[in-house]
Amino acid sequence: MRGLEGLNALWETLRSILPLTAILAFFQIVILRKPIENLKEFGVGFLLSVFGLHFFLKGVSMSLFPLGDSVGNNLVVLERKWVIVVVAFIIGYFGTLVEPALKALALEVEEISIGAIPHRVLIHAVAIGFGTGMGIGIFKILNGVSYIKIIVPLLVLIIGLSFFAPEEFVSIAMDSASATTGPVNIPLNMALAIGLAKVVESADPLLSGFGIVGLTSIGAMISVLTLGILTKI
Repeated sequence: MRGLEGLNALWETLRSILPLTAILAFFQIVILRKPIENLKEFGVGFLLSVFGLHFFLKGVSMSLFPLGDSVGNNLVVLERKWVIVVVAFIIGYFGTLVEPALKALALEVEEISIGAIPHRVLIHAVAIGFGTGMGIGIFKILNGVSYIKIIVPLLVLIIGLSFFAPEEFVSIAMDSASATTGPVNIPLNMALAIGLAKVVESADPLLSGFGIVGLTSIGAMISVLTLGILTKI
């Protein structure tokens, strides 16, 4: 029975990757009339991506989801709220450092900028902003603050920073915000926020547990724009 469930899960992963691969291959071969270079390596890479994504998603559901939920449920044992916020920042920071999409983006930025924007600097800047957004989200849950009171000032801050940051950093900030919301951070941070919202008496898990991913993305944008202003100075 478990073997059948595993095959079904693997098939679902294959179904999610196959259409995109087929479309790209169709455009490459039929529309652009270009052959696929190193077909053997392409085939091996496709299989690795299917099995890699399958095992990754399985691992996340077995480890990060339950662990994040458990940590969120037990964070309230820390009596001081500021300690909980700091813990959330640390989790968000280190979770961002291992986000594969962000690493890919940072390496691309370093290559295009000819080393002017080192990938490590960008990754750590995004991680600081993401962790800050995570801390703000947890602070919101603990104190029952509405999203409007938090999001509006942060959006105004982003607009203000955009006028002073170099134009290239505005674009990078937009992409960095998306790159942070990958397969590591989303399950971990959502599980943590929902787990905490379940045990905070004044919080509704449906209203307070969601939305924290958006705050982390906003935090990442602010940190990258700030980095741009600092490099300009």
